[in-house]
This record gives sequence, C-alpha cells and structure tokens, in this order.
Amino acid sequence: MPTVAVLVGSLRRESINRKFAEALAKLAEGRLEFRFVELGDLPMYNDDLWPNPPEAVSRFKREVETADAVLFVTPEYNRSFPAVLKNAIDWGTRPYGQNSFSAKPGGLVGTSPGSTGTSAGQNHLKSVLNVVDVVLMGQPEVYFTYHAEQFAADGSVQDEAAKALLTRWTDRFVAWIERTSEPKTKAQADAA
Repeated sequence: MPTVAVLVGSLRRESINRKFAEALAKLAEGRLEFRFVELGDLPMYNDDLWPNPPEAVSRFKREVETADAVLFVTPEYNRSFPAVLKNAIDWGTRPYGQNSFSAKPGGLVGTSPGSTGTSAGQNHLKSVLNVVDVVLMGQPEVYFTYHAEQFAADGSVQDEAAKALLTRWTDRFVAWIERTSEPKTKAQADAA
C-alpha cells in the first residue's frame, strides 16, 4: 500500500486542517497509509546548520523521502500559506542536489471556516510546489469550507455531500500516485 507523508501547515492542537487530514486518512484506509510528519520541531531554515544538521531536519527529510507521495494540507493566513510549510519545503529541498520532494507525487488540500476555503493560500503554494519538483495533482481542487457538524465524533466525514466530494478527491489521489510514481530503487525500497 502506498505511503503518504502528510504535511499539515497548522501547529495548533485543535487544528481544523489536522482534523480534515485525519478525515481524509479515514476515507483512504486500505488504499493509502497516511503518515503525519512533525513540522513544529524544525528550526527556521539556516544554511549554516548543514555541516551538522539538527536531528529534526534529518528525520523530516527521511520521512518525506521514504514515502511514496506527499500531501500538503494548508490553512490560509493573509491570503497565503503558513510559514511552517515554507520552512519545511526549504529544508526538504536542500542541500543542493538532495531535494527530498524530487519527482514525488503530491496532493494539495486545505480547509477554513471562510466561504472560499483556502483557495488563495493553495494557489500561492502551488507555485512553490511546482518549482520544487512535486508532481502535483491539479484536479479536482478542494477548497473546503469547514463546518464541525460535517464530521462525526470519531473524525470521519458524516455529511453525505462532503463525503462524496472528498471520496472523489481521494479516489483521484490514489490513481494519481499510481500513475505518476517513479519506480523505487532497491535501496529506497529497503529504507522504506
């Protein structure tokens, strides 16, 4: 079963984007294994740290590299995506020639209580992901307006319209990973 490194751009304990990602994980059960990657312990990017990189950076790069795909789940802050995601992307693409995201199938979603979901933040993030060589699924886009009553106590999606939308997205993401994944070398497969 393909593994997905999930990068949630909110560090808040009760993050609706984390809850949203967990709901997607439930919809993907049996087809994808979501692995949530910690971003809160990454220091701010500093090129001077490469001679002796912090363990959090090494762990982060390893978790992305051993996954079959990556999913970015972003809130929207001031019509953009949060600094925690940009910081993680910067660490993941360095040092030169060691881009952890290179040719990795990717997805992008997000949620907000606002009527446009996270459309502006996602569109800003897309421009960065294309530059760092994430093979980003373009459609369907999910700019999800979050309402707590759409989700059951166990975190699953209980609203039928939301469930249909998110199931379509999940089905497409599964197919996208299958279609765009580059074969792993034996060393990569052993490391996973």
